[in-house]
Amino acid sequence: MRGRDEDTGEFLSPSRSEQRRQALGVLELAEKLASLTPTQLSKLPIPDDLLPHLEQTRKITAHIARKRQLAFLAKQMRREDDETLDAIRDALDEDGVAARREVALLHRVETWRERLLEEGDVALGQLLDEHPAADRQHLRQLVRSTLDERKRNKPPRAFRELFRELRNLLASGASDAAATGGNEGDELDFDPGADTDGNED
Repeated sequence: MRGRDEDTGEFLSPSRSEQRRQALGVLELAEKLASLTPTQLSKLPIPDDLLPHLEQTRKITAHIARKRQLAFLAKQMRREDDETLDAIRDALDEDGVAARREVALLHRVETWRERLLEEGDVALGQLLDEHPAADRQHLRQLVRSTLDERKRNKPPRAFRELFRELRNLLASGASDAAATGGNEGDELDFDPGADTDGNED
């Protein structure tokens, strides 16, 4: 970004080193945009005149040709004003935060599912302490059905349904925390004893 002269208020021309940093920053942004899917791109405030260049870049896979096309895309992007590029960066950052929250939520769900299957009513009681609106009987039945599936070597329908039920429950809890003024750092907090690593479904 260019600075201003304190006396005149006029923009100062960036130095060569600053120009190079800006160029590299735009190239990095171009590479990031070219790696996104059309659905992801549609959610970003990208000017219409850049979309054809982005689409062309996405289609090129040969290393040298893609590198050349990325440089051309970055050149086109540098013609946009700083506010436009900053808006794209901000939107990308928001998507990144949302993705990290989703991954964290899925890990929490997986952890609770394994605890329910291993600890039974003890874990269920702790879950209900955190989420009083949860349906105790339904969750208990899903746990029993999942254990029966495992014992009989049957398709994991209840196992998946338990995951979906917990995901909806924990996601609802996170939304409620945000609505009541919870900050980002504790939106997905649960009982400390449940905070162990788990795998996604």
